[in-house]
Amino acid sequence: MYVLGICDRGADRDAVKRAVDRTVDCLERRGRVGVVSYDATIADGQAIHESNVVGGDVSYELGADGDWAASGTGLNVANALDRLAVECEYAVVTGISDLRYPTVLIGDRASDHSDDDVLAAVDAPGDLDVDAVADALEETEPHRTLESLVARVKRSPNADRSGAIATFTGRVRAKDDPDDARTEYLEFEKYEGVADERMAALEADLEEREGVLEVELHHRTGVVRDGEDIVFVVVLAGHRTEAFRTVEDGINRLKDEVPLFKKEVTVDDEFWVHERT
Repeated sequence: MYVLGICDRGADRDAVKRAVDRTVDCLERRGRVGVVSYDATIADGQAIHESNVVGGDVSYELGADGDWAASGTGLNVANALDRLAVECEYAVVTGISDLRYPTVLIGDRASDHSDDDVLAAVDAPGDLDVDAVADALEETEPHRTLESLVARVKRSPNADRSGAIATFTGRVRAKDDPDDARTEYLEFEKYEGVADERMAALEADLEEREGVLEVELHHRTGVVRDGEDIVFVVVLAGHRTEAFRTVEDGINRLKDEVPLFKKEVTVDDEFWVHERT
């Protein structure tokens, strides 16, 4: 799922809303779109969804045709995006000024966004070229979760021949030993073009195995913080034996064959890992 933030830098609110609507309409022509609107007033009770459901921390109101509405507590933007990733190809986030995803800036007020994250910056909402933004968005790294990759292989045309799905998740480890300096985050860079080609070739090679029906590999780049997930391997197979074996081979070969460079930042130091091995 590709995530796009739209940040209002002091432009007319109604005009910004129209720009958001135009962007969502454009993306809907390409795939299913989820929208996350952050509104701080919800937390202090000034904005209340009138629900017909009484009680409960999370409630869903379901319509006969599949339409639904929801309300609840304990959900943040990251959680919302993880949920949307299972069934959406795109997500648009509004109301967040420091989103760690590709962003469109609307208005002339100063912004502290990194240039690397900004897909477009316009003074007026009407100046936004939504088709160009959509094209640029699809060149960025998508947001993937283990759940979204499992959902993808379950939709495979070969899913009816599958009796097993095996997965691996790699995450940022804070320490190897209790006395180690705590790792704050890892930062990954990939060899542009080559890394994606190697990843695709590895998936195709693993899928050639007897009994293996589909393989999904995903490795995040950029900053990945302590406790966050880094890499996923998901294998759809006829039986558990080939599923488990392919997951193990998949992560080992990914680490050996795909050119990814890792910087480790601890509370005491920072270094590129390949320079210390």
